[in-house]
Amino acid sequence: MHFLLSNDDGYQSPGLAALAEALTSLGKVTVVAPDRDRSGASNSLTLDAPLHVNQDARGFHYVNGTPTDCVHLAITGLMDEEPDMVLSGINSGANLGDDVLYSGTVAAAMEGRFLGCPAIAFSQCGEQPADYDASVEVAMNIINTVIKQPLSKEMLLNVNIPESLPVVNSDYLATRLGNRHKSEPAVEASDPRGRKVYWVGPVGAEQDAGEGTDFYAIRNGKVSITPLQVDLTGYQLVDRVSDWLKDIEA
Repeated sequence: MHFLLSNDDGYQSPGLAALAEALTSLGKVTVVAPDRDRSGASNSLTLDAPLHVNQDARGFHYVNGTPTDCVHLAITGLMDEEPDMVLSGINSGANLGDDVLYSGTVAAAMEGRFLGCPAIAFSQCGEQPADYDASVEVAMNIINTVIKQPLSKEMLLNVNIPESLPVVNSDYLATRLGNRHKSEPAVEASDPRGRKVYWVGPVGAEQDAGEGTDFYAIRNGKVSITPLQVDLTGYQLVDRVSDWLKDIEA
C-alpha cells in the first residue's frame, strides 16, 4: 500500500506524525502538508502565487499552500504514482456537522476523492489532545477495514474520535452530519495603531444533535464515522425548481 497523508494543522502537528509512524507498518507513506496551520481553509486552491515544496529531516514535504493544494500537488505533480489511499489528520479538534464546510482536514481528504482515491479524514475532539495513542488505534482499525472491505471511491469518510476514548473496546457509529445554530457575532477589536479589526466569532451551539448525528456519537463517547458525498445537488428539489421556473416572465 502507498498512502498519501496530509492535514490542515501543518507538517509539525503531533497528530500527523503519530499517524504517519503507524502507517509505516502497512506500506509506504508520503507526507505532504501545509507549512503552517491552515485550519478553516476549506477547499481553496492557491491560484495567484507559486507553490514551494520543502522537505524536513523526516522526509515530510511541506508546502506554502492550503491542504487542498498539498493533496492536489502531491497527486498531480510530486508523486510518481497515484496513492492507494488519501488520509488527512489526525486533526487537533473536532470536525462535526457544519464544520465540514470549512474544514481543511476534510478538504484534504475530499481532494483525494476528487482525484479518484479512497479518502478518510480523522479528527480527535478536544482543542489540545494530550496524546494520540487511542486515536491512532481507531484510525488504523478503520484503515485496515477499508483495505479488507473497500468502500466506493465516490465516498469519503469523516471520522471524529472522542477526546477521552479508551484504547480498547471502542464503539463505532455510522452517523449523519448534525448542524449548529448560526455563528456568534464577529468580535470587534483594535490593532496596535488603533484601527478597527474583527475576529470571526465562535461557532454556534449544537442545533440538530440528536440520536444518529455525529454530535450525538461524540457526546456519548463513541467514534463517529460519517460518509460524505461531494455531489451537493438537492435532488428532491429539482422538480420544485422546475415548476418555479415556469413563473419566470420571459
